[in-house]
Amino acid sequence: MNQQFDYIEMKVPAKPEYVGVVRLTLSGVASRMGFSYESIEDIKVATGEACTNAVQHAYRKNEGGEITIGYGIYKNRLEVMIADNGMSFDFEKMKEEIGPHTIEDSVEKLPEGGLGLYIIDSLMDKVRVHHNYGVTVFMTKYLQGKQVEKNESRISTYSRK
Repeated sequence: MNQQFDYIEMKVPAKPEYVGVVRLTLSGVASRMGFSYESIEDIKVATGEACTNAVQHAYRKNEGGEITIGYGIYKNRLEVMIADNGMSFDFEKMKEEIGPHTIEDSVEKLPEGGLGLYIIDSLMDKVRVHHNYGVTVFMTKYLQGKQVEKNESRISTYSRK
């Protein structure tokens, strides 16, 4: 069964100065949906990392290019798509090359680059990466706070008699 949703799409030049524009737009969309401040910050960081990856790795220097950002607005979740038409990379291979990391690893010993993918993966509920004709990152964040509020009357820390 297909769910009804609203879709917003924007294209920005693949330049660092436009990552903030994407994050601000996302903040407005997520706030309107009812996400908590903490969740909005998580989504903004993940989206900023995905956009920064596209800015830094998708296109050769002075090649130019665009990043397409899509927001799928559902009743229970926000889906964010970040797509470029630049050079692609193998997400799973990159994860193997730079990870795994444990809590015992010191920050100084972590490799540079590629950590954005782990940050995105840890902040979002679902992440998929496709690499055909560039890279497309699909990220999903559920409105879990609303579900807790909806079930609040059934959740209690004390027993009723």
